[in-house]
Amino acid sequence: MTLLALLLALLAQSVATGIALELALRKPYRRYWMALTIAFGLLALHHGYTLELALHIGLYDLQQASLATLISLLLAGGLIGLRQEVSHQS
Repeated sequence: MTLLALLLALLAQSVATGIALELALRKPYRRYWMALTIAFGLLALHHGYTLELALHIGLYDLQQASLATLISLLLAGGLIGLRQEVSHQS
Protein backbone atom coordinates (compact mmCIF):
# COMPACT_ATOMS: atom_id res chain seq x y z
CA MET A 1 0.00 0.00 0.00
CA THR A 2 2.82 2.41 0.88
CA LEU A 3 4.70 1.71 -2.33
CA LEU A 4 1.55 2.28 -4.38
CA ALA A 5 0.92 5.58 -2.58
CA LEU A 6 4.49 6.73 -3.22
CA LEU A 7 4.25 5.72 -6.86
CA LEU A 8 1.01 7.68 -7.22
CA ALA A 9 2.63 10.70 -5.52
CA LEU A 10 5.57 10.51 -7.93
CA LEU A 11 3.23 10.28 -10.93
CA ALA A 12 1.04 13.17 -9.77
CA GLN A 13 4.06 15.34 -9.02
CA SER A 14 5.48 14.60 -12.47
CA VAL A 15 2.20 15.70 -14.04
CA ALA A 16 2.34 18.92 -11.99
CA THR A 17 5.90 19.52 -13.17
CA GLY A 18 4.89 19.04 -16.79
CA ILE A 19 1.96 21.44 -16.52
CA ALA A 20 4.10 24.06 -14.78
CA LEU A 21 6.69 23.71 -17.54
CA GLU A 22 4.01 24.11 -20.18
CA LEU A 23 2.83 27.30 -18.49
CA ALA A 24 6.41 28.52 -18.07
CA LEU A 25 6.86 28.45 -21.83
CA ARG A 26 4.06 30.98 -22.26
CA LYS A 27 4.72 34.69 -22.16
CA PRO A 28 3.15 36.10 -18.95
CA TYR A 29 4.76 35.28 -15.60
CA ARG A 30 7.45 33.13 -17.22
CA ARG A 31 9.95 33.43 -14.34
CA TYR A 32 7.42 32.56 -11.67
CA TRP A 33 6.24 29.48 -13.54
CA MET A 34 9.84 28.39 -14.13
CA ALA A 35 10.50 28.67 -10.38
CA LEU A 36 7.43 26.52 -9.71
CA THR A 37 8.55 24.04 -12.38
CA ILE A 38 11.90 23.62 -10.65
CA ALA A 39 10.26 23.28 -7.23
CA PHE A 40 7.75 20.69 -8.46
CA GLY A 41 10.51 18.77 -10.23
CA LEU A 42 12.58 18.66 -7.06
CA LEU A 43 9.56 17.45 -5.11
CA ALA A 44 9.04 14.68 -7.69
CA LEU A 45 12.70 13.77 -7.29
CA HIS A 46 12.21 13.61 -3.52
CA HIS A 47 9.25 11.26 -3.97
CA GLY A 48 11.41 9.08 -6.22
CA TYR A 49 14.18 8.92 -3.62
CA THR A 50 11.65 8.08 -0.91
CA LEU A 51 10.27 5.27 -3.06
CA GLU A 52 13.78 3.96 -3.72
CA LEU A 53 14.59 4.08 0.00
CA ALA A 54 11.43 2.17 0.84
CA LEU A 55 12.30 -0.51 -1.72
CA HIS A 56 15.92 -0.93 -0.67
CA ILE A 57 15.66 -0.67 3.11
CA GLY A 58 12.13 -1.82 3.67
CA LEU A 59 10.96 1.20 5.67
CA TYR A 60 7.31 1.65 4.81
CA ASP A 61 5.70 4.70 6.38
CA LEU A 62 2.09 4.69 5.22
CA GLN A 63 1.24 7.96 6.98
CA GLN A 64 4.03 9.87 5.22
CA ALA A 65 3.27 8.22 1.87
CA SER A 66 -0.43 9.07 2.19
CA LEU A 67 0.37 12.69 2.99
CA ALA A 68 2.77 12.93 0.03
CA THR A 69 0.13 11.44 -2.25
CA LEU A 70 -2.57 13.81 -1.05
CA ILE A 71 -0.32 16.85 -1.48
CA SER A 72 0.77 15.79 -4.96
CA LEU A 73 -2.76 15.04 -6.12
CA LEU A 74 -4.01 18.39 -4.85
CA LEU A 75 -1.12 20.22 -6.54
CA ALA A 76 -1.67 18.42 -9.83
CA GLY A 77 -5.42 19.02 -9.68
CA GLY A 78 -4.94 22.69 -8.89
CA LEU A 79 -2.51 23.13 -11.75
CA ILE A 80 -4.83 21.39 -14.19
CA GLY A 81 -7.58 23.84 -13.23
CA LEU A 82 -5.19 26.77 -13.43
CA ARG A 83 -4.01 25.67 -16.87
CA GLN A 84 -7.61 25.65 -18.08
CA GLU A 85 -8.15 29.16 -16.69
CA VAL A 86 -5.00 30.45 -18.38
CA SER A 87 -6.02 28.78 -21.66
CA HIS A 88 -9.44 30.45 -21.57
CA GLN A 89 -7.91 33.87 -20.92
CA SER A 90 -5.53 33.61 -23.88
